[in-house]
Amino acid sequence: MMPVSAYDLPPEDWETESMIPPATAVSSGSDSAMTPSMSESLDQRKRETIARCIEEAKRLNKKLLFGMTTSLVLQSVPLPVDCDLDESLLHTVSSAKNKRIRVKNSPLCTHIWKHVARAGVVEISRNVYALDLFHTWAQLSAHVSLRTLIVLGDAIITAMSRQPALSQGRDAVTIYHDLIRFVEELPRFKGRTMCVRALPLIMPGVDSPKESEERLSLLTHGIPQPVVNYVVPDMTFRSGAPVTLDLAWPEFKVAIEYDGDHHRTNKAQWRRDQEKRSKLVARQWITFVATAANLADEAACAEFSFNVARALALRGAVFDFQVIAMSIEQLAETRLRRQG
Repeated sequence: MMPVSAYDLPPEDWETESMIPPATAVSSGSDSAMTPSMSESLDQRKRETIARCIEEAKRLNKKLLFGMTTSLVLQSVPLPVDCDLDESLLHTVSSAKNKRIRVKNSPLCTHIWKHVARAGVVEISRNVYALDLFHTWAQLSAHVSLRTLIVLGDAIITAMSRQPALSQGRDAVTIYHDLIRFVEELPRFKGRTMCVRALPLIMPGVDSPKESEERLSLLTHGIPQPVVNYVVPDMTFRSGAPVTLDLAWPEFKVAIEYDGDHHRTNKAQWRRDQEKRSKLVARQWITFVATAANLADEAACAEFSFNVARALALRGAVFDFQVIAMSIEQLAETRLRRQG
């Protein structure tokens, strides 16, 4: 098992609630690439969730291990959009039914995860611990759609790469390859087939779930895989910072920037966007700006994808564009066949 958390805990020690070796608490990481509203929302929800977890642990006088959506919040990962779990509950993890902590009128919802012995746990506070994000992702595979599992995989890799206690010196690409090995080596579990299908479509280095959704939308229309967070060579802002693009096809100088609300409401961000796009125009880049409206429905996705496809084709890209998008399941199967 590769190191994916601050420390590993023997199952016997965990289940009997023995003394747990000290670990570094999870830091909030860098939110510089997220929108201010998303960053503030994540931070606020994390603080509220930690407070609730600590209160419940004190009330029960027990050490609690949290998984599922609770683990995501505790480790600064945006929640999936279509999860069938009640996000208002605190989801705990036990390795077997007879190990569960069940209390009447408690917000705790206990789940059985037989691989607790293999998992790492991250200390959040003295009596509150979170299941490592790889195991959390595998747990959630039975509770979300394939599309959401891919988006969640992107988000987990980004969260881990930005938090030293979780990355342990690894970059996003290394963490992604560790995730692949994790799925290959973990014994049978519910949702494993979904995880295998999701892996070829997960991309390290994605800044936000909306960027992941936009990328997947383009791929289902047959558009070639873009480079994520592409650093434009020899191009910098006046501040000296490098210019990056959310999604790019560098050989054709076509790019997509995803703009959340703060791109129009924050003056500093708006000026930065204008500076970037002026520089790109001067270098003959074609840059499309995507917003939530471009992901609103199938027609909007198809129209945006067509415009991008046309720009790529005019620059010499060769691919089979699909007016009617394939399903995400068909896309995943296609990728798996190519790998096989």
